[in-house]
Parts: sequence; structure tokens; C-alpha cells
Amino acid sequence: MLIKDLPLPPYFQKFYQKFPKLTPIQEKSIKHGLLKNQSLLKKQSLLVCAPTASGKTLIATMAITNTLETGKAIYIVPLKALANEKYHEYLQLLENTDYQVIQSTGDLDSDSPYLHQYDLIILTSEKFDSLLRHKISWLSQVKTVIIDEIHLLNDPHRGPPLEIILTLLKSLINPQIIGLSATIGNPQELANWLDAKLVIDTWRPVKLKQGIYHNQEIEFFD
Repeated sequence: MLIKDLPLPPYFQKFYQKFPKLTPIQEKSIKHGLLKNQSLLKKQSLLVCAPTASGKTLIATMAITNTLETGKAIYIVPLKALANEKYHEYLQLLENTDYQVIQSTGDLDSDSPYLHQYDLIILTSEKFDSLLRHKISWLSQVKTVIIDEIHLLNDPHRGPPLEIILTLLKSLINPQIIGLSATIGNPQELANWLDAKLVIDTWRPVKLKQGIYHNQEIEFFD
């Protein structure tokens, strides 16, 4: 499956023309309804599980691009450094469009009213938890939410805020949720809780080899 065949806008096609062919996990996500509506009001949610560097971020980008004509998208990350990385990536993608992207990771005691004017908002889970507690007025405009490193639901520190966020999102606006992870122990159970389709693939761009290092030599084994 080729990127040029996807029903996505020209700016997306142009930005990713150097990667014309979808990876296996990207193709599976499309076939599982990534760009289709689950109903008249909601697009299909997915839980995507695949190795590092297999192309999960582009799946998120396709979902975001497919949403911006009709509403806002939120990208939730666990770390400020990752928020900054994603911000600069999407700033380049949306540079010549009418859509605006912003990151917000601090000021946890504020509803940050300026955020309402942006189309793609990149947040840490703690920041989004704060925004939900402040009952932001523009929440109903959010149509797609990306959860990067969603396996952190199991983390004793980052897990509780993330679980609260997902619980509130499902009850308040029920958006399209795209969960991304390389490692989930109970993926089907989590997908059921998210009301999402589970998409799994083991392909990776570089084969992972295992071996033993001893006396300055490595012995690889299958």
C-alpha cells in the first residue's frame, strides 16, 4: 500500500513522499479502519502494538491529518523532551497550512485559555489531566487523541493520571483514541477497555539479534 493512494490532503502526501510505501503495521492500521468512521459521530479507535522504529508515529500522524478538517487533535506524551520533539516534527508538517500546533507541558494550575485557538495540541499527561480538571470549554472540539507509550498505564507514577484522562475522555466526549506502544502485556484486554481495535505486528526495519558477549567476543544465536 502506497501513501499516495491514501485519502489524505496534499500537504501530507508531499511531506512524506520520501517514504512512499507503508510499513506492515501502518498498512494493518489502515485496514482496521484508521481513516474510517466507526459511526457518524466517531472515528475508529485503535491500540497499535509494534516494535520501535516500525512506523507507529506515522499512524498517529495519519489519524491527526484525517481529523483536522473537522476538529482538534491532542497528542499526549509522557515526557517534556518528547513533547518538544513532536512539536517540531508537526510544526514542519503543518508549516504551509492553516492549521496551528502548540506544545504545553507546564503551568499545571491553569486552564491555559490560549490553547483553544490551536488545532493540534501536544501535552504531557499531567498537563492534560490539569486541563480536564479545569473543565476547558473547547474539549468538545477534540475529535482524536493520541496516547504515546500507552503501556505507562502500568507505571505507578505516570499510570494513574493517564487512566484518569482516558476514563474522563470516554465519558465526556468519546473521541477517536490511538494508543501506541512497543510493549503491552495484555493488549486485548486494554483494547477492549478502550473500545478500540487491536493492531499488532512484529516487523522491524533492522533484525533484532540476541547473543552473549564474553572475552571481547559476541556469539549470536537464533
